[in-house]
Amino acid sequence: MYAVIETGGKQYRVQEGDIVSVEKINLEEGEKVDLSKVLLISKDDDLVVGKPYIEGAKVEATVLNQGKAKKIVVFKYKSKKGYKKKQGHRQPYTKLKIENIVD
Repeated sequence: MYAVIETGGKQYRVQEGDIVSVEKINLEEGEKVDLSKVLLISKDDDLVVGKPYIEGAKVEATVLNQGKAKKIVVFKYKSKKGYKKKQGHRQPYTKLKIENIVD
Protein backbone atom coordinates (compact mmCIF):
# COMPACT_ATOMS: atom_id res chain seq x y z
CA MET A 1 0.00 0.00 0.00
CA TYR A 2 1.33 3.42 -0.93
CA ALA A 3 0.05 6.96 -1.22
CA VAL A 4 1.01 10.16 -3.02
CA ILE A 5 0.81 13.19 -0.73
CA GLU A 6 1.32 16.91 -1.23
CA THR A 7 3.14 19.06 1.31
CA GLY A 8 5.18 22.21 0.89
CA GLY A 9 4.18 22.50 -2.77
CA LYS A 10 5.80 19.16 -3.63
CA GLN A 11 4.47 15.63 -4.10
CA TYR A 12 5.89 12.54 -2.39
CA ARG A 13 5.21 8.82 -2.85
CA VAL A 14 5.16 7.25 0.62
CA GLN A 15 4.59 3.87 2.25
CA GLU A 16 4.21 2.89 5.89
CA GLY A 17 7.61 2.93 7.55
CA ASP A 18 9.22 5.33 5.04
CA ILE A 19 11.39 8.22 6.20
CA VAL A 20 11.04 11.31 4.00
CA SER A 21 12.51 14.82 4.08
CA VAL A 22 9.86 17.45 3.31
CA GLU A 23 9.80 21.25 3.32
CA LYS A 24 9.96 22.65 6.86
CA ILE A 25 6.90 22.15 9.07
CA ASN A 26 6.88 24.12 12.34
CA LEU A 27 6.57 21.22 14.79
CA GLU A 28 8.79 19.85 17.56
CA GLU A 29 10.61 16.51 17.36
CA GLY A 30 8.37 13.60 18.35
CA GLU A 31 5.11 15.38 17.51
CA LYS A 32 2.50 13.69 15.32
CA VAL A 33 1.26 15.29 12.09
CA ASP A 34 -1.68 14.37 9.85
CA LEU A 35 -1.09 15.07 6.17
CA SER A 36 -4.57 15.41 4.66
CA LYS A 37 -3.64 16.39 1.10
CA VAL A 38 -3.66 12.84 -0.29
CA LEU A 39 -3.70 12.74 -4.09
CA LEU A 40 -3.64 8.98 -4.69
CA ILE A 41 -3.84 5.73 -2.73
CA SER A 42 -2.90 2.30 -4.07
CA LYS A 43 -4.11 -0.68 -2.04
CA ASP A 44 -3.49 -4.17 -3.49
CA ASP A 45 -4.81 -3.83 -7.07
CA ASP A 46 -7.18 -0.98 -6.24
CA LEU A 47 -6.14 2.56 -7.24
CA VAL A 48 -8.04 5.58 -5.86
CA VAL A 49 -7.33 8.96 -7.42
CA GLY A 50 -8.60 12.22 -5.90
CA LYS A 51 -10.08 15.27 -7.62
CA PRO A 52 -7.64 16.79 -6.58
CA TYR A 53 -7.62 15.25 -3.06
CA ILE A 54 -9.25 12.12 -1.63
CA GLU A 55 -12.00 12.98 0.87
CA GLY A 56 -11.36 11.61 4.38
CA ALA A 57 -7.94 10.19 3.54
CA LYS A 58 -4.88 11.13 5.55
CA VAL A 59 -1.33 10.03 6.22
CA GLU A 60 -0.17 9.96 9.82
CA ALA A 61 3.50 10.75 10.44
CA THR A 62 5.90 11.54 13.28
CA VAL A 63 8.51 14.29 13.18
CA LEU A 64 11.97 12.75 13.59
CA ASN A 65 14.05 15.92 13.38
CA GLN A 66 14.43 19.40 11.94
CA GLY A 67 17.53 20.23 9.94
CA LYS A 68 19.19 22.07 7.11
CA ALA A 69 20.37 20.65 3.81
CA LYS A 70 23.90 21.00 2.50
CA LYS A 71 24.97 24.50 1.55
CA ILE A 72 24.71 25.50 -2.08
CA VAL A 73 26.71 28.40 -3.47
CA VAL A 74 24.95 31.06 -5.54
CA PHE A 75 27.50 33.04 -7.54
CA LYS A 76 26.54 35.91 -9.83
CA TYR A 77 28.89 37.97 -11.92
CA LYS A 78 29.02 40.19 -14.97
CA SER A 79 32.10 39.90 -17.12
CA LYS A 80 34.26 43.00 -17.65
CA LYS A 81 32.14 45.03 -15.19
CA GLY A 82 33.74 44.10 -11.87
CA TYR A 83 30.44 42.83 -10.44
CA LYS A 84 30.62 39.68 -8.31
CA LYS A 85 28.20 38.43 -5.70
CA LYS A 86 28.70 35.21 -3.76
CA GLN A 87 25.93 33.88 -1.55
CA GLY A 88 25.22 30.62 0.25
CA HIS A 89 21.90 28.97 1.04
CA ARG A 90 20.86 26.06 3.26
CA GLN A 91 17.28 24.88 2.78
CA PRO A 92 15.51 23.91 6.03
CA TYR A 93 13.70 20.56 6.06
CA THR A 94 11.66 18.32 8.34
CA LYS A 95 12.33 14.58 8.44
CA LEU A 96 9.12 12.54 8.84
CA LYS A 97 8.51 8.85 9.55
CA ILE A 98 5.30 7.62 7.92
CA GLU A 99 3.27 5.69 10.50
CA ASN A 100 -0.08 4.95 8.87
CA ILE A 101 -2.10 5.54 5.71
CA VAL A 102 -5.82 6.00 6.41
CA ASP A 103 -8.20 5.82 3.43
